[in-house]
Amino acid sequence: MFLTISTTGTPERPATDLGYLLHKHPDKAQAFSTSYGTAHVLYPEAEAQRCTAALLLEVDTVALVRRGKGKGRGGAPDAALAQYVNDRPYAASSLLAVALSSVFSSAMKGVCKARPELPGEVRPLRVEVPALPARGGADLVRKLFEPLGWAVTVEPVALDTEFPEWGDSRYVSLVLESDALTLAEALRHLYVLLPVLDDAKHYWVAPDEVDKLLRVGEGWLPGHPEQRLITSRYLSRRWALTRQATERLELVRLAEADDSEVEEIDNAVEAETEAEEKPAPLAVRRREAIVTALRQSKAARVLDLGCGQGQLVQTLLKDPAFTEIVGVDVSMRALTIASRRLKLDRMSERQASRVQLFQGSLAYTDVRLKGYDAAVLSEVIEHLDLPRLPALEYAVFGSARPRTVLVTTPNVEYNVRWESLPAGHVRHGDHRFEWTRAEFRAWADAVAERHGYGVEFVPVGPDDAEVGPPTQMAVFTQTAPKEAKAA
Repeated sequence: MFLTISTTGTPERPATDLGYLLHKHPDKAQAFSTSYGTAHVLYPEAEAQRCTAALLLEVDTVALVRRGKGKGRGGAPDAALAQYVNDRPYAASSLLAVALSSVFSSAMKGVCKARPELPGEVRPLRVEVPALPARGGADLVRKLFEPLGWAVTVEPVALDTEFPEWGDSRYVSLVLESDALTLAEALRHLYVLLPVLDDAKHYWVAPDEVDKLLRVGEGWLPGHPEQRLITSRYLSRRWALTRQATERLELVRLAEADDSEVEEIDNAVEAETEAEEKPAPLAVRRREAIVTALRQSKAARVLDLGCGQGQLVQTLLKDPAFTEIVGVDVSMRALTIASRRLKLDRMSERQASRVQLFQGSLAYTDVRLKGYDAAVLSEVIEHLDLPRLPALEYAVFGSARPRTVLVTTPNVEYNVRWESLPAGHVRHGDHRFEWTRAEFRAWADAVAERHGYGVEFVPVGPDDAEVGPPTQMAVFTQTAPKEAKAA
């Protein structure tokens, strides 16, 4: 990947000031290590009249595959060849954008301690990107850059010059020129719009990307005519993040139009006092109850059976008392989302040694589940058909036999308190049953008796005097080391 930034100057205002702005001396060729390769900065020309800085990103393709874990274009699990045969080493993308922000971070922020006056100066700039993937073609390139004050020269790259009848590829050669921008503004435009044109990112887009987009887009993104497209693509079309960013950008636009601060516009609701705080969601209270019970049992090695998207595993990882946490689920899609949520590919080695995820069915015995202090079945049993419950019971209580087992399930009696839940409906479309408190106690007592456990019951959520709590939890504690009876 290759990009050049050029400027012109006079003896009184030499073009070599570019070296001060970029914090890279024109007489040196420098190399910087990045997560996915080496970034080289060099100056093909450095005279008072004209100065050009070049950024060359040498991508480590093996590291890209190892650390990508299926993220970004060409990384899908069912496209293994595409992980190795792709355009990443050659075409400008989010890899180059990240290298820009890493190597030229001070320049992008508009900071220059040696010459504080330089970052605010407008200067003639010329940016060249020889190979740029452009999903949307040359027209979209112009729509993105021209409203920002750039003169755009964009030429499609032929699929093969020897066979012109094959037409153009989706790549373009791009030249941007402007006399009305600072270097910091130019770098921020590139940082956002390069991955937008590529329409793919090499890393998982987390919620903090919204803050990053608003910070880098300050001053130009709120009023951009293609704001929605830029926001959606930059956030990898994650709907919730895109909506959040769009709402915040609209507040910025309104504040600018009213010549006021965002805080003054966004003041329709007064700050909540401590007494007005909303109650914690039931899912949060459920996890808190589980963690409390695990701590009381002094468990260190914990199984999360039916871990889903990894919310409980994420909570347990925050507590160093839990030295080993294993998430098990039958759904590979859920495990993939859990891996992304936990950021396993970016975890420190010490933290990663505490957690593992693997696929497994709770309807079958599994030697991998043996030897743990505790197991959690949080909102799991109600997703099974009743005839399959004995198989799960034996796999967990009879075969794996952890010292402590926690089981949570909805209390169907509480459903009448949900105003949004129609009468006679279960809480989730995949629930095969929902038990009353008496039914759950009868099942739990029978399981404990068959397998040598004692059992206690803990309410989770507000304990209504008439219908009980929204969630009921059984805490099984092993009382006898006897062999369990097969279900």
